[in-house]
Amino acid sequence: MTRFVDHEARIDVLSHGTEISVTGELNVHTVADVRLALGRAIDDGTGDLVVHLGNAEIGDATGLGVIVGAHHRAQRAGRRLVLADASMRLERLMRATGLHRVIPLSVQRLPQPVILPA
Repeated sequence: MTRFVDHEARIDVLSHGTEISVTGELNVHTVADVRLALGRAIDDGTGDLVVHLGNAEIGDATGLGVIVGAHHRAQRAGRRLVLADASMRLERLMRATGLHRVIPLSVQRLPQPVILPA
């Protein structure tokens, strides 16, 4: 399922309840729908929830806040939020705030399509 949010962020459900991808900017205009999608994924699955952020940018403090909020919600549900493909900017922000100690960062990448020779 692909969902367009305010023409600024896109949420792709890669595996129901366990893996999603966020593309675009997480900011005050997009976090409400991103928060809703993360909440649904947390409620609908078990184990780790992997959130691919390689093509997302944290536009303001509300973007980081939605990640922290999802982390807390996942903990209450007995799950773990794992950020994958984080940009260098997000990694620096996570380290500067100390969040890298509580929210795991993964180097897992989105699967790339295989192109077979003709």
